[in-house]
Amino acid sequence: MAIEKWLAITSVGLFAMFAGEMISIYNFMTDVPEAIEFSIKFDADPKIFQFISIGVAPAGILAAVPFIMTRRYGSKSIGGLIIAGGVIMLIGMIVCYSLIEKVDDVYLTDVVQNVPLLFIALSIPVIVVGAYLTKEKKKRPKKEFF
Repeated sequence: MAIEKWLAITSVGLFAMFAGEMISIYNFMTDVPEAIEFSIKFDADPKIFQFISIGVAPAGILAAVPFIMTRRYGSKSIGGLIIAGGVIMLIGMIVCYSLIEKVDDVYLTDVVQNVPLLFIALSIPVIVVGAYLTKEKKKRPKKEFF
């Protein structure tokens, strides 16, 4: 496999990791045990920013690099992987957005309310970029070394 395919596979993994992290934190905020001391001092905003910087920011870069490398000639497999990453992020953010109404009022901030909407909107261009790569393009020319 070429390096572009490995980068696309890694981006799918990071998109999935980001969606899982966000779902877990939103799920935690919906049903926090009252007995634990941690719930009193818990603030979701820094965790969400951490998950963005660890998960979706590198995933976006790792999806953009194979796009740049294959945009002239296209690649159905790489385009499909980028589409899969965008769909995973879209579904994860829809699940997070559906959990907002169940989040305790103590944890409800602007970041908690707006991050799922932001990444729902950002998953659409990722899917479009992947779809662009899946279109048939001209064949890559053979390199003549001698």
